[in-house]
Amino acid sequence: MTGWLDAVIQGVLLGGLYALFAAGLSLIFGIMRLVNLAHGDLIVFAAYAILLVAGHLGLDPFAAVLLAIPILFVIGFVLQYVLLNRTLGHDLLPPLLVTFGLSIVIQNGLLQLFSADSRRLSSGAIETASIPLGGGIAVGVVPLLTLLAAIALIVFLNLIFYRTPIGRAFRATSDDLEVAQLMGIEVGRTFAVAMGLAFVVVAVAALFLGLRANFDPTIGPARLLYAFEAVIIGGLGSLWGTLAGGIVLGLAQTIGARIDPEWQILAGHLAFLAVLAIRPRGLFPRAQD
Repeated sequence: MTGWLDAVIQGVLLGGLYALFAAGLSLIFGIMRLVNLAHGDLIVFAAYAILLVAGHLGLDPFAAVLLAIPILFVIGFVLQYVLLNRTLGHDLLPPLLVTFGLSIVIQNGLLQLFSADSRRLSSGAIETASIPLGGGIAVGVVPLLTLLAAIALIVFLNLIFYRTPIGRAFRATSDDLEVAQLMGIEVGRTFAVAMGLAFVVVAVAALFLGLRANFDPTIGPARLLYAFEAVIIGGLGSLWGTLAGGIVLGLAQTIGARIDPEWQILAGHLAFLAVLAIRPRGLFPRAQD
C-alpha cells in the first residue's frame, strides 16, 4: 500500500513539471491560436541559456534564471513580433511550417554549440534533499518546488489575464480578433507580449527540467509531446486545466511504472487517449471556465 501511495505522490509532483512544460503552450494557443512546434526545443534552449549564465557568472541556477528571464522575454517578444506574427491568419499551415523549421534550427544550433553531450544544472545539496512524510515515504525538495512553481505561475498568469490592461487585450484578441482591432488594440504588439510571457514560463520550466534530469539538444520533441498531451487533457486554452492535465499525465506514468517499469511512458499515452475518447475537448475546456 505504501508503494502505491508513494506512486500517487510522485505522480502529482511529476505533473507539476509537465504543467510547466505545457503552460506556455496553453497560453499562446489560448490567445492567438498558435500551435508552436518549437516549444519543446525552446525549453531546451532556455535550459542551455541558464547553464551559460550560471557558468559564466558563477551563479546558482535559481539566481541565473532571474537574469535569464528578461533576456528570454525579449527574445520571445522579438521572435513573435518580427517572425511569427507574419504567419498568423486563417490558414494554420504557415505557423506550423515556420515553427517546425525553427525547431530544426534550434536543435542543430545547440548541437553545434554544445555537442550532443548531456548536461545538467547543478544546485548543490537541494538536488538530493527530501522531506520525510512518515511510513517510508519522502518528498524530494526539487519536485515539490516544481509543483509549487507551476501553481504560482498559473496564479500569476491568471492575475495578468483577468486583472491587468494587457490581460484585457489578451482576452479581447482571443475572443474576436477583428473587433479587438476595431477597438484600437495593437494586435501585433499584444501577441508579442504574450509570447514574451510564454518565454518566461519556458525559462522556469527549463530551470526545473535541468535540475531534475539531464538534457541535450535532441530532447525537445519529447518535451513538446508531454506538453501537448497535458494541454489537450486539461482543455485547450485553460491554464488550470493545464495543471490538471499535467497531473493526470504524471499520475498515469508513475502508476504505470509501478505496475511495470516498461509501461511508464505508454501509460501516459493511454491516459491521453482515454481522456480524448471520453471528453474530446478535454477535462476543463475554456468555454466552460
